[in-house]
Amino acid sequence: MDPILKEPASDHIASRLALAVHEHRLAPGTKLNEDEVADVYGVSRTVVRAALQRLSHDGLVELRRNRGAFVAQPSIRDAREVFEARALLEPRTARSAAERVTAADLAALNRHIEEEHAALAAGEGGRALYLSGLFHIEIARIADQETIAAFVGQLIARSSLIIALYWQRRTALCESNAHHALLDAMAARDGERAEDLMRGHLLDLLTSLDLRNTPAPARSLREALGS
Repeated sequence: MDPILKEPASDHIASRLALAVHEHRLAPGTKLNEDEVADVYGVSRTVVRAALQRLSHDGLVELRRNRGAFVAQPSIRDAREVFEARALLEPRTARSAAERVTAADLAALNRHIEEEHAALAAGEGGRALYLSGLFHIEIARIADQETIAAFVGQLIARSSLIIALYWQRRTALCESNAHHALLDAMAARDGERAEDLMRGHLLDLLTSLDLRNTPAPARSLREALGS
């Protein structure tokens, strides 16, 4: 039995839906029909409704009165605010992480990078972006700043939606060695360099966005969730 099934059913469904959003299988603006989601996962509408409520709290889903649930579709203003907030929090978090990092932490970060590159090699760009987000969340965990780590997690979840809408330089993923450089700075316990590298990395991500309204591609809900 998959260990995740030991979670409450609504948490399990919320996790599956969130992963589909993060991996860009569910595009921003996609309608999440309760009946269809319930049918795909073999659960009740009550379970699906609870899962959607949780995702709404996390900012991944918008619940619209008399219209239903939709994958959130961040505005250009949202995009700028999210990356500005990340630029305020994450550089200092990277510095703190470099000062606290252990050998086990470095090994975990390296695994994230290896998995990200494997996803890229397999042509799974959405999964690579999801793994990239986990790398940033792991740095916040290493920094041992629980409150900030929670904020960073929420911001990265929003970033996934923003990138799905506004990303214009997908090849930048392949070109960037930012995560390797951050790992090297942390291994050297160079907090100042880690802070500078994180600041530059986030700026590069922001400049990779084309902040104009871009319609999300339509996709079958069943196809997306069945991937």
